[in-house]
Amino acid sequence: MLDQLLLFVISLLANIFSAFAGGGAGLIQLPALIFLGLPFAVALATHKVASVALGVGATIRHAREDALERRFALFMLAAGLPGVVLGASLILQVPDRAAQVALGLLTAGLGLYSWLKNDLGLNHAPSHRDTRGFIIGAGVLFIIGVLNGSLTSGTGLFVTLWLVRWFGLDYKRAVAYTLILVGMFWNGLGALTLGLLGDIRWDWLPVLLLGSLLGGYIGAHLAIVKGNRWIKRVYEVITLLIGIKLILG
Repeated sequence: MLDQLLLFVISLLANIFSAFAGGGAGLIQLPALIFLGLPFAVALATHKVASVALGVGATIRHAREDALERRFALFMLAAGLPGVVLGASLILQVPDRAAQVALGLLTAGLGLYSWLKNDLGLNHAPSHRDTRGFIIGAGVLFIIGVLNGSLTSGTGLFVTLWLVRWFGLDYKRAVAYTLILVGMFWNGLGALTLGLLGDIRWDWLPVLLLGSLLGGYIGAHLAIVKGNRWIKRVYEVITLLIGIKLILG
């Protein structure tokens, strides 16, 4: 019972922060599963399944805001899902510490970049919606999808900032896209791939799913209520923390 309560609290807090900032639940939840005794591959697969509930919880809240464009959402799925499958297939075969450090440096760099750009993501100004813009945008989303399927910590944050920087979304809209499409569909496909190739700790999932569902809803509600400037600051803090965690291991 103590382990179950601990798992619930960890999952709830991790997913509140993740739903507010647009990613980063793996910073807390994945290391906690490993600390509690799961091998990396099992912890990763279990976390992926639980993180789908984050997307469900956030979707329930964001659906009331009608923040997504259907065509753009389908574009994100088409660009990212193949990368997720590729990444999830590779991670069980090639664990790479150097890649984790590089990812940590890049993640911390995202937070610093957002912090230095005072007005970034505060206003909605769609851009790069031509053919060239969509091709480049799809290529980067595919690469992030590979990272999402393999090194799970913080890759939703990559999607959030890319939507802000390249496609001109404000943080509130970018977080909505990330939580719904990455949380539900990217992570769902990654969980399925990892589940087929590896193992999942099924008896831990109910409490993790509950924490993720509630955390996703609460975090999405806070993001909608607080607005872009709050989301931007929390995003910057979370990316720096995740970057440091990945670098230190």
